[in-house]
Amino acid sequence: MFLELMGQGGSVLWVIVVSGAIAFVVFAERSLYMHRARIKSEDFLNGIVNILRRNNITEALTICEETPGPVAQIVRRAILHRNGAKDAIRDAVDEASLSEISRMERRLVVLATVAQVAPLLGLLGTVLGMVESLLVIYKTGGSALVQAGDVTAGLMRALVCTAAGLTVAIPCYVAFNMLVIKIDRIVLDMEKAGSEIVAYLTGAGEFAGEDNGAKRTNS
Repeated sequence: MFLELMGQGGSVLWVIVVSGAIAFVVFAERSLYMHRARIKSEDFLNGIVNILRRNNITEALTICEETPGPVAQIVRRAILHRNGAKDAIRDAVDEASLSEISRMERRLVVLATVAQVAPLLGLLGTVLGMVESLLVIYKTGGSALVQAGDVTAGLMRALVCTAAGLTVAIPCYVAFNMLVIKIDRIVLDMEKAGSEIVAYLTGAGEFAGEDNGAKRTNS
């Protein structure tokens, strides 16, 4: 059934299918990357701060390097600039954040492009199928000798391409938004971790994780 539809859809249908396959691979790869990138930032930051209190900078940096995800890289960048002024540490954290966000958004443009282009390709296949049907009628001069199979072949191509374009575009649009939501959540963790590690390194305030722990202990 599938191969039969592919044969009736023509070259435009193959382009749609290949685009959908590429989008699926991108979504699977980005989903796996996001899953690895999301860590329990509060627990991670508590552990790093405890190590820093022992003045074991090397161990803290090693843990940051071995921990996947942008939160660990931001904390690592802050520790590397720990001897600088608060503005210098904040600039280093902001620079690392921009780099990590760019890394997370890599190849998302593929999903967005396929979601936008697939319906247009389906429309193109529809137009070509309708033109094919009209050419059959035109060549026969509109006489009653037109075979139904000759006309329905073009109509079938039109419908198959339209359906294929929508079938590819809708999941791509949903997948793109799912990844954007995951990125937004990770960015929130990055902002919180960046603010807390800068505050700790500069002595600008109490570490939030420590306060939460104290509250739990007192309760």
